[in-house]
Amino acid sequence: MRYKSTRGSVNNISFTEAFLMGLATDGGLIIPESIPTVDLEKLRDLEYKELAYEIFKLFIDDIDEKTIKELTDKSYSTFDTPEVAPVIKKDGVYILELFHGPTFAFKDIALQFLGNLFEYALDKTNSYINILGATSGDTGSAAIYGLKGKKNINIFILHPHNKVSKVQQMQMTTVEDNNVYNIAVDGTFDDCQYIVKSIFNDLDFRNRYKLGAVNSINWARILAQIVYYFYAYFKTGVDELYFSVPTGNFGDIFAGYVAKKMGLPIKKLILATNSNDILYRFVNFGDYSIKGVVQTLSPSMDIQIASNFERYLYYLFDEDPSKTKELMDEFTKNKALSFDKDILTKVQEEFESYSVDTDNTISTIREFYNETGYTADPHTASGISAAKQSKHNDVICLSTAHPAKFPDAIKQATGKTPYEPEAIKKLYSKTKRMSVCDNNIDDVKNFIEKSLKK
Repeated sequence: MRYKSTRGSVNNISFTEAFLMGLATDGGLIIPESIPTVDLEKLRDLEYKELAYEIFKLFIDDIDEKTIKELTDKSYSTFDTPEVAPVIKKDGVYILELFHGPTFAFKDIALQFLGNLFEYALDKTNSYINILGATSGDTGSAAIYGLKGKKNINIFILHPHNKVSKVQQMQMTTVEDNNVYNIAVDGTFDDCQYIVKSIFNDLDFRNRYKLGAVNSINWARILAQIVYYFYAYFKTGVDELYFSVPTGNFGDIFAGYVAKKMGLPIKKLILATNSNDILYRFVNFGDYSIKGVVQTLSPSMDIQIASNFERYLYYLFDEDPSKTKELMDEFTKNKALSFDKDILTKVQEEFESYSVDTDNTISTIREFYNETGYTADPHTASGISAAKQSKHNDVICLSTAHPAKFPDAIKQATGKTPYEPEAIKKLYSKTKRMSVCDNNIDDVKNFIEKSLKK
């Protein structure tokens, strides 16, 4: 399996080169040269680790199978259940629980694996890397927990200052390992992401400081997320698959899109947004235009520029890299794209989308709790609401975070504080470490340079 860029100037690179590169050097996103199809019957009875191993092998041919197995087993040994991603049924929908990792968010499923991949590759080549990423909440802590204390790696994570939940902030800023740097930017997540992409596109700076990526722009993140779509299918036994996915960056739902291309019988992917509804407007009206970011109860979705949208555009326009680059250049210039009826018809064959505002989020948490006794975090509630609005039967809702990460929202909805795992309780007594930077590319560059020269 070889890899290439959505913009056409990077081709024929290995899996290891792909995940170490992160963002393609031509500014595009890395994708496989082809998407393999699978024999579902051969995968049906596998446990999660075994299923992950079988899927990873299809996309990785420059690491020996024994090592892939060891990396996979190590990555998912840190979860609090051997199932990794349990599936339960409540009130006519299935809940795919993706929050059983070290930071209680779905990002752990990808970032525990990616952290071990980085450590393996860097040790084998006797090299080092400085990871740079932006987070709207959960990616940062999951990346830090995946990479803290690992050899030959430093990690710099940008998050929007005072715009993530208290638990998310504590998870990032209470890690004591010296290879971890937290940067709070006076701005939004989109500002953080813009700074990161701009720094990656400064090839001289990028090469001088050996920068790598852990955001969902990294193909290995998408690869790890493909697995749980197959796992949910086998666990539920549902014939007509509908997945409801709360998403802001389009990464989680794009993994489902790839799973469908691999042969998973998905009828529709239901895209749930909060009031930051650029993806909802795209799916329903062909309008992909930036509006101001609204702060909500589901901060991981408080995004207007979906990092993985470019990957989908590439496939939507028949794998044409020149068209993909043209569209992304237009979006960079005008902050907007519009799509005609024919393209919109293609999109709506794959996706439905519903926007869930704050009042709907709160009422969904409350009603679902009252009817089932199940506490859903605000992101998961968006997915449940979208599933209910879709009117489809037996929708599988991706539950992306533990409710204890958003206690204020849960208490507002139910009148009760959610159960806190011991690992979260311990955060309150720990010392925080972070640096506040202006919303400025040069300020962040200077911080990186000074930190690495210590």
